[in-house]
Amino acid sequence: MQRGGLMSLVRYTYEDYVQWEGDWELIYGQAIAMVPAPMINHQAVIVAILSQFYIQLEECEKCLTIANEDWKISDDTVVRPDVVVVCGKFDKYITKAPEIVVEIVSAASAKKDEKIKFKLYEDEKVPYYILVYPEDKKAKIYKLTNGKYEKIGDFLEEIHAFEDLTCPVRLDFKRAFKKI
Repeated sequence: MQRGGLMSLVRYTYEDYVQWEGDWELIYGQAIAMVPAPMINHQAVIVAILSQFYIQLEECEKCLTIANEDWKISDDTVVRPDVVVVCGKFDKYITKAPEIVVEIVSAASAKKDEKIKFKLYEDEKVPYYILVYPEDKKAKIYKLTNGKYEKIGDFLEEIHAFEDLTCPVRLDFKRAFKKI
């Protein structure tokens, strides 16, 4: 069986996933081990982005930003994005498409983030997907347009405003990369 560029002989479900030890994602029934503990630059960028969104969303009663939380897409797909902005009703884990998904890309996660998750998030209609490359101090922002991601651009020190969200936010990439 092949879905989303993944080939799996064994098909796991959410029931299997919740029993596993360690850090895993489940994509189209295939168990994918998360990379080892992230490097300091990876974590520093997560905190910088998370804190920017958190401060801006403090007064928004409909949205919040969280990091490393399970998003149960279906019974055979559970991912754990680095940072998300979610709006609406909340459950014990994310159950609907976030408005923004941020993945911090490393050499070990590049294929999964740039290809597999890119297509998955596009199919799930995530309005914005941000790929962040700490080693290059660069980010790529993609916006869902007519069901497909279109690249808005590469960002190094710029500020991008996400005006069309439930609660608009801005992301200052100079601040995001300041500590690395």
